[in-house]
Amino acid sequence: MSSERPATPPMPAGDVTPITELTDPRVITILSTEHWSLLSARGLAYSEAFVRGGMFLTFLSMSFVALALLAQAMAFGDQFLTVAAILLAFDFVIGVTTYGRISGANVDDLRAMHGMARIRHAYTQVAPIVTPYFTSATHDDINSVLTGYGPTPTSGIGLYAYGLTTSGGMIGLIVAMVGGCEAAVLALMASVSGDLAVWIGLAGGILTFALIAWLTVGSVPGHQRDMTTLFPADGEK
Repeated sequence: MSSERPATPPMPAGDVTPITELTDPRVITILSTEHWSLLSARGLAYSEAFVRGGMFLTFLSMSFVALALLAQAMAFGDQFLTVAAILLAFDFVIGVTTYGRISGANVDDLRAMHGMARIRHAYTQVAPIVTPYFTSATHDDINSVLTGYGPTPTSGIGLYAYGLTTSGGMIGLIVAMVGGCEAAVLALMASVSGDLAVWIGLAGGILTFALIAWLTVGSVPGHQRDMTTLFPADGEK
């Protein structure tokens, strides 16, 4: 007996009618399915960002607890400084990777917002009567999409202040603090005086934070340019 399965007969071409107009009822089903997929993607991105941030903060807390216990068990000398430098370096690497993933999640969220704005524009084309009832963006230009995040500064000190209030900004600030502590410990290991080590640590933290902010702000325009605008608010591409 042959084990081959019988071939599936080809479907007649006339059984499936291609969609050629937005008024086709199947359009709403397709658009709403994609809309829910993007909503799920946003939820997953936020969930991963929060979990990664929580893991980093938990590990950092346990690291400082371990250092406190070690400080009581051993003298504050070269051996303790070596252990502290290794542990802080590990914390710093985890913090940088965590910040990078949170930044990536923010980009994923922006792309989902961009896609949903484009879908809502299709809704307004299918049923123009619903347009006044949308409170979210119905155009896919970047200025329209960003309105979904609420009123935010676009430049200057206000933009950096707003960035610090976000989860990514908080993680970036903590990573800068860890980098400053690492610089101070390395300075102490190099037999630098305590006062100078504090200033070196402060400078290291500021430099780390400035580098993180510069890289983040510099990458944002590139991500925004990658998003093609098909339905701008001004009606021009």
